Amino acid sequence: MKVLVIGNGGREHALVWKLLQSKNVRQVICVPGNGGTAAMADCQNMPMSVDDFEGISRFALVQGINLVVVGPEVPLALGITDRLEQQKIKVFGPTQVGAQIEASKTWAKTLMKEANVPTANWASFTKEQRDEARAYLTMTGVPVVIKADGLAAGKGVTIADTLEQAQTAVDAAFKGQFGKAGHSVVIEEYLTGQEVSVLALTDGTTTIPLLSAQDHKPIGEGDTGPNTGGMGVYAPTPLVSPELMTRIQKDILEPTVAALQERGIDYRGVLYAGLTISDDGNPKVLEFNCRFGDPETQAILPLLETPLDELLMACVQKRLDALPPIKWKSGSAVCVVMASGGYPGAYEKGKEISGIAEAEDDEDVTVFHAGTSLKRQQLVTSGGRVLGVTAIGETFDGAISKAYSAIERIEFENSYYRRDIGYRIRQ
Repeated sequence: MKVLVIGNGGREHALVWKLLQSKNVRQVICVPGNGGTAAMADCQNMPMSVDDFEGISRFALVQGINLVVVGPEVPLALGITDRLEQQKIKVFGPTQVGAQIEASKTWAKTLMKEANVPTANWASFTKEQRDEARAYLTMTGVPVVIKADGLAAGKGVTIADTLEQAQTAVDAAFKGQFGKAGHSVVIEEYLTGQEVSVLALTDGTTTIPLLSAQDHKPIGEGDTGPNTGGMGVYAPTPLVSPELMTRIQKDILEPTVAALQERGIDYRGVLYAGLTISDDGNPKVLEFNCRFGDPETQAILPLLETPLDELLMACVQKRLDALPPIKWKSGSAVCVVMASGGYPGAYEKGKEISGIAEAEDDEDVTVFHAGTSLKRQQLVTSGGRVLGVTAIGETFDGAISKAYSAIERIEFENSYYRRDIGYRIRQ
């Protein structure tokens, strides 16, 4: 089969990499792809915008694409699945109405309330309700979380420790800091505990969770500084026991899919729950996402033994319940992100990258490209998060040691990475 993957980040490189390991997949085309996908055998980059739905649709039909896998949330929120399905093209990823579970936090919170899914207490306000939002902040007190309602590229969340910080965050959102995404905000109770990611596959009826993972969002070691798209991740996390995963499935994932069904939404794709696990072991939803996580995917897929294409196609064809249990490798996977200096603020592009081949001399190491491109056959940086260096090992310590040893072989000017990925497990 021929598969088309939409996106250009580390998540998409990992999807291509795993798809090409299947005997069923003979070619993958990536739109637009990156320097890593460009160098892969049996993969072709297609320089096309991810929101050029008409062009993507025509290309898929002409090329005889058997399955389209959508990586990022923005094209899903804009309705790429709806457009492709109109042309009878098979797509892994929810329709536009289903993607609201990530595209609108107010919509998602309302759905959770209907489904009786545990989440933080919250209230939603539009920019015309600025005074009401300020009054609500005064009533609830701090710490408190302010979230832009729409898609803000992972930068729309503020944890405020003072009332002044909270009011400033609300005002900034209403004044256009996040564009249309901040025209309305969700003010949310601050939850204590550790954050975990649980990505589940669903065909709209059956829901199967993948391995749990723990991301490291802040740029600084010890989880300090501003949030990023993710600076590293490990899977599975020992914080989520088999018993807790069963509880998450029964109390969170399945009721959410059932609530979507009740609204007449045929949700097929990834249902990604960002959770807080309290000190007494109770899970609550921080947010839902409508796609594979990044960088979670770079740690989960290396441990997957079941062919990925079989799982994705089963979701699309609504026969997930007929598949045998997913097979996983034993051990752990750790992904450490190498970023451009200055990220998540301003950073320079076009820095030459070397040492990736040497890093991958260890068969347990795979380097996933996120912000890279090829210029005159030279690999250079083109984004804030540049590489995701992933290693697997029988033990967590073994995997993390391999990942950092591999990083030492990779060079590009002004590179930055956290040296404490996985510190929670090592405490």
